[in-house]
Amino acid sequence: MSALLTVRGLRRQHGGRVLFEIDQLTIDTASAYVLTGVNGAGKSTLLRMLAGLERCDACTVEVDGRTLPLYPYPKELRRAIVYVHQHPIMFSTSVGHNIAYGLQARGEDRSKVRGLVEEAMRWAGVEHLRDTDPNRLSGGEKQRVALARARVLQPRLLLLDEPTANLDGQAREQVIALIPTLLHAGGSVVMACHDRDLIGLPGVRRLKLREGRLEHR
Repeated sequence: MSALLTVRGLRRQHGGRVLFEIDQLTIDTASAYVLTGVNGAGKSTLLRMLAGLERCDACTVEVDGRTLPLYPYPKELRRAIVYVHQHPIMFSTSVGHNIAYGLQARGEDRSKVRGLVEEAMRWAGVEHLRDTDPNRLSGGEKQRVALARARVLQPRLLLLDEPTANLDGQAREQVIALIPTLLHAGGSVVMACHDRDLIGLPGVRRLKLREGRLEHR
């Protein structure tokens, strides 16, 4: 299996404490990972560094045969990597507009955007919410809209921060059911989570942050 990207020199320090120090992290193509660890181990921080949302001064990334600094965040990764927050922020417009936003920002053709958004809503099971104000959505509906908004951009790597942490019952099951289908287009997924059902999904590899080091389980 080929590597999608390899990051070297991932390090984060808070005050005098080293949160983590990772010599190398390789993410393979078309692969799913769960990132586990106790609260405060740095799972969210690590995902945000990979997404360019937190600064990583000494890091380098190998992607498409090139070695680049991770800061300033390279343009090669801006379209390739999408991060989904544990508490997704929605525009107070409509579900359809939220899912379309990233494509519109890229300047995609309107007819293409409509088709991709319709397909993404069907995938996430939210087509009946097309014109709904996101402020009226349940937690599970918001998470599925956020996943559709990320998926429609066709990222090579999708980073999910605790995608089921605030869900229970049917809402949680609906989100879990979507995760395996994210790999069908050849992309990769890394999920920071504690959810045993996500960790136990077939074919998912486990990464664990323990005492500042990254373990492959």
